[in-house]
Amino acid sequence: MSARESILIRGVNWLGDAVMTTAALLQLREAKATARITLLTPAKLAGLWANHPALNDIIAFEPDEGVFALARRLRARQFTTALIFPNSFRTALEVWLARIPHRVGYEANLRGWLLTRPVAPRREAVPMRKRPLSEIRYLLERPDLKPPIHPTAAHHLNHYLHLAATFGARAELIAPHIAVSEAETAAARMKFGLPSDTRPIIGLNPGAEYGPAKRWPLERFAAVAAEIRRHTNCRWVLLGGSGDVGFAGDLMMELGTDCVNLAGRTSLRELCAVLRICRVVLTNDTGPMHLAAAVGTRVVVPFGSTSPELTGPGLPGDTRHQLLRADAPCSPCFRRECPVDFRCMKGIAVESVAEVMLRAVR
Repeated sequence: MSARESILIRGVNWLGDAVMTTAALLQLREAKATARITLLTPAKLAGLWANHPALNDIIAFEPDEGVFALARRLRARQFTTALIFPNSFRTALEVWLARIPHRVGYEANLRGWLLTRPVAPRREAVPMRKRPLSEIRYLLERPDLKPPIHPTAAHHLNHYLHLAATFGARAELIAPHIAVSEAETAAARMKFGLPSDTRPIIGLNPGAEYGPAKRWPLERFAAVAAEIRRHTNCRWVLLGGSGDVGFAGDLMMELGTDCVNLAGRTSLRELCAVLRICRVVLTNDTGPMHLAAAVGTRVVVPFGSTSPELTGPGLPGDTRHQLLRADAPCSPCFRRECPVDFRCMKGIAVESVAEVMLRAVR
């Protein structure tokens, strides 16, 4: 076995979560300057990690690759240590079957016996459990009993930093960061016809893969866009994945000219570049929200069923980003669909969002 420490990081499966792990990866690289660090990631996220300064190598896998086949690939690389970011049983089984000698991860989902160093959950962690309908109705009747969430200690950035700290990394909060080169932004401008003049380019991301409870109503996106157009000579870029094509198409019909619809048309690296070009992005709480903040672009986000204290963009309290909420006592419920009257999103007014968007553009 090589004397050089060889660390496998088992990455997460969703874009927003992946962006939130970048702080821990950077802190780990600082603590393990001479180690070889390899990230195991779903193939759909592989582009995110191109030339990332914390990593020496990337191993990508497809959704249909079985756990035994993946473990055989990992075993051939002879890693000395595995750090497992997700909490699932399968991810711990992967590295156990790969016979990696030291295996570190959270003790969860009956997988502690697969780990050589099971880590207890942080005391400040707040579970993202779906509220049952009975609890939602109770909170609507007794809003004074809603439990508070600490806006810094509970953020999911800490979830990954705490694991990295078991390797001697600093647990200090730092902002997630994804680097985008000038060559990438220039290529994106050329490919998608985005002007490099002084006109502000504003991103609109109306979808959310998790479900409708995270989506501010589409007609309100259109109303905000109409208000901003009255005051600025902007150009719109519609963003999203393949599942958001319908939302973006409907919105484009409302916006008409000076609009480029890129939903479902960009690679992950191209999405990074387009987000970097934008002056500001109006987005739901979804992967591109985290990505926009990580490439250095301001975001405006209506939050409904989810919690900015847990999964807000960038660093907690970063005033560059505007996170708007209605005073709904049942929020966050973490449900895919609202079981009552959707007051958490309907209570966020078009005027409030347009005002903060205009401030960001000017």
